[in-house]
Amino acid sequence: MQYSLNQYKFVTEEFFPPRLLGLITEVRVNEPQVVKAEAMGRLRRQRVTEDGKLTILAADHPARRVTGVGDDPLAMADRLEYLGRVLRVIAASDFDGVMGPTDIIEELFIVNHLVKQSGGPGFLDHKVILGCMNRGGLSGTAFEMDDRFTSFTAEAIARLGLDGAKLMVRIEDREPASLETIDYCVQAINQLNALGILAFLEPLPVKLIDGKYKVRKETADLAKIAGVASAWGDSSLGLWLKLPYCADYHIVSRATTLPILMLGGAAKGDPTPTLGEFATGMQAGENIRGALVGRNILFPGDDDPMAVAMAVHRIVHDGYTTEQAVDYLMEHRGSNMDALRRWFS
Repeated sequence: MQYSLNQYKFVTEEFFPPRLLGLITEVRVNEPQVVKAEAMGRLRRQRVTEDGKLTILAADHPARRVTGVGDDPLAMADRLEYLGRVLRVIAASDFDGVMGPTDIIEELFIVNHLVKQSGGPGFLDHKVILGCMNRGGLSGTAFEMDDRFTSFTAEAIARLGLDGAKLMVRIEDREPASLETIDYCVQAINQLNALGILAFLEPLPVKLIDGKYKVRKETADLAKIAGVASAWGDSSLGLWLKLPYCADYHIVSRATTLPILMLGGAAKGDPTPTLGEFATGMQAGENIRGALVGRNILFPGDDDPMAVAMAVHRIVHDGYTTEQAVDYLMEHRGSNMDALRRWFS
């Protein structure tokens, strides 16, 4: 279908006041206790999903030294750009929630505090917040496949009253470190089960090609990995899977009864293909329950992250077609741009 930017260009600083970065640092230095206070005072959902489906924003890329978008190798290294776009989705829309490592989640709690301190409403009530647990396998390193846990612990997630944990493992058939990461994940799932915390697991089959680990998105590879990962831990009852979309996604769906969230992968620069994949994927099986997606929402070319996020949200929760989602996106670009700025003028 024809998709046009209509000369639209999202500018992060028009939504996220640059002086907020300094205010966040001030809180870190002088009032770090507000993070726990905000976390404990947050109104949580009675159930993580209100209709059996979820849209979660992935915000853990810089923690694994993944900073490039398109031709810009440092797009996600700029914390104003990155955090501003995360907040554009979480503070200005009904998107279900966010997943991130300790620094990002704590920054969200700090901004929530600063907004309320300025007389505004908090934006984290009833959001689903997942803590990212691993990220030790830094992109491009010799130890990349040993993705040991370097961020949230199960106990820290419980202490802040977060709604779940996210774990990732990439499996390369000839890489012994993959087994070590599997073991880290299994032990973490057991810890989360003991605390009654949901685990959102991203098991990815990969292959080393020209010195880089590439995700294998063949149907058979994903179906096999879904069956393997579904059996990890001392119980699967609190386990969700995060898997990329592929052709014949119904075969992947039939490999497990666990709920599956689709991921978006590397930024495409145009949101239309991602919307199309998600619209098709949601029809592939009853256990396809939404999306846990990052770069294709945060950096959708020149488009508005919030509008793209809510187009995905409509696909997941309201069954929008690709065409309906694109129309929704184009109609809602640039709305609610003062959600943060009005409290920091």
